[in-house]
Amino acid sequence: MKVAIVGTGYVGLVTGTCFAEMGNNVTCIDIDSKKIERLNNGESVIYEPGLEEMIKKNMNEKRLTFSNSFEDSIPGSDICFIAVGTPPLEDGSADVSYVLSAAKSIAKNMDRPMVIVDKSTVPIGTGFEVEKIVKANTEYSFSVVSNPEFLKEGQAINDFMRPDRIVIGSSVEWAKNRMTELYSPFVTNGHKIVYTDIISAEMIKYAANAMLATRISFINEIAKLCDKIGGDVKAVREGIGLDSRIGMSFLYASCGYGGSCFPKDVKELIQVGKRNGIEMQIASSVEKVNFEQKNLMFERLKKRFEYFTFSGMQFAIWGLAFKAETDDVRESPSLYLVKSLIDFGAKVKCYDPKAEENFKKYFTEEELKKIEFCGMEEAVKGSDALVIMTEWRQFKNVDFEKLDFKSKVIFDGRNIFEPENMKKLGIEYHCIGRGLL
Repeated sequence: MKVAIVGTGYVGLVTGTCFAEMGNNVTCIDIDSKKIERLNNGESVIYEPGLEEMIKKNMNEKRLTFSNSFEDSIPGSDICFIAVGTPPLEDGSADVSYVLSAAKSIAKNMDRPMVIVDKSTVPIGTGFEVEKIVKANTEYSFSVVSNPEFLKEGQAINDFMRPDRIVIGSSVEWAKNRMTELYSPFVTNGHKIVYTDIISAEMIKYAANAMLATRISFINEIAKLCDKIGGDVKAVREGIGLDSRIGMSFLYASCGYGGSCFPKDVKELIQVGKRNGIEMQIASSVEKVNFEQKNLMFERLKKRFEYFTFSGMQFAIWGLAFKAETDDVRESPSLYLVKSLIDFGAKVKCYDPKAEENFKKYFTEEELKKIEFCGMEEAVKGSDALVIMTEWRQFKNVDFEKLDFKSKVIFDGRNIFEPENMKKLGIEYHCIGRGLL
């Protein structure tokens, strides 16, 4: 099947590459010529384990191409996916201008009946707006389908190739049949395809991400309470997670969630409620708890050092990405922490194996003068404390006795270590929900 993908960001690039891996002829389209140039050289524009190797393989086998031309790429396509960004506006609602622009470009260049798929996370009702725009700009028959993605950064290829479920939102039989044909190789092991209407498919995406965000904020509130009353959130997680009705997933206490999905989707769900006269009380509380959690490490540093300024002090930050196995720093708790520290007068030394270049984009030249990017060992030299913000595996195997780590003060935003082991090493260890030693 010939497939076109509009957008070479996280969703579009993974989607296009995985479809090519299954034998389809795929063209990924992006108006950013620099991204297309890099991709045509076999270089992934995002970090995702295994993705660059898969891109090169499918390019070599002539199943995957990249272009910045709608005119050259849309004609002849059976299915076209819209996988462009939907960034939040000032009020928290999603900006669909890129989606609608892509829809218009697709319509103007299609040369046959086509299935047009909303793969981007779009506000509820966007499918109908896309339909209107396409109808106004083409004479060919078409059908708009909602097909939300459920990819975890760092595990995206496995998630796409072995999905929990595939959601297809459409009431048009020929469109559903074509989507089923495309996805049939991915469901040979009994994974389920959920067929529903467009509105419900769009809602499924928001509801899923809001539910997962709720679990994270819930366990973070429990962790705060544990710190106050002397409980251990690790034991609490195990005690509740072994209940088959609850499960263990997304119940890790941390310095808050980030990334491109959860923060944006929770905000948009709140706005959907407002537009329809419903106060989304749970989603609003989830967002509030997470905002406070992102500032937790900074507040604890202020409390520990009892200063009104950090002028003359230096802090080491391990981890800038919002989670391990990605270079994505959008809404990363580290952004909040580093900005707060330098505003408070501190010097910051940062290390992340993948995300440093993306992290720099969020700071001015003047701010970057107060931030040093260096190796793990170099970061802790002369620092008054080490703050761990991302759960990269290499952090878990550090031999602190071999580090030039004189302050021996650690604030762990991911609960990587066992408090008792840190105590034996003579380290003052501050974690989340497990007591402050």
